[in-house]
Order: sequence, then structure tokens, then C-alpha cells
Amino acid sequence: MSTVFDWLTVAIFAGLAVVYLQRSVGERPAHDAVWKYAPPAIACVAANQLGNAGWVLLGTLLMFAALVYVWFVIRPLDRA
Repeated sequence: MSTVFDWLTVAIFAGLAVVYLQRSVGERPAHDAVWKYAPPAIACVAANQLGNAGWVLLGTLLMFAALVYVWFVIRPLDRA
């Protein structure tokens, strides 16, 4: 882990994993499905690869898109 893309994408993925694990223990919201966690995880992988390859703007946009997806689709703060 030597670049900022490594650290940021791992942090996003770790947050995504925490939300998934937290919901797997308790009552899952009605909108929650396992397959919905795949797009932001794949986006983190792609953003890391693109950022490390020198495509900084595209990698940054992909990380931002993953965060927007998590916020609006997975809704980590939604309790119901």
C-alpha cells in the first residue's frame, strides 16, 4: 500500500464491509440485498487500478461514484 489510491479504496471497501457485517447480524432493511454491495466493491478495485496506472482523474471519479452509490443505494445510515 504505497499510493493514496491504495489507502482510500481500502478505506471505502472496509466501510462497505462494516455496513454489510453490521446488517448481517441484525434486522436487514427491506431494500438491502447482497448483490447491491458488488458494484461499489468492483468500483474500488477499478479506481485503485486506474489511479495507480496514472489515470488520476478517472480513478478519483470512480471512487466518488462508489461513495455516491453507497450513500443512495445501500443507505448505510438507514435503520428501516
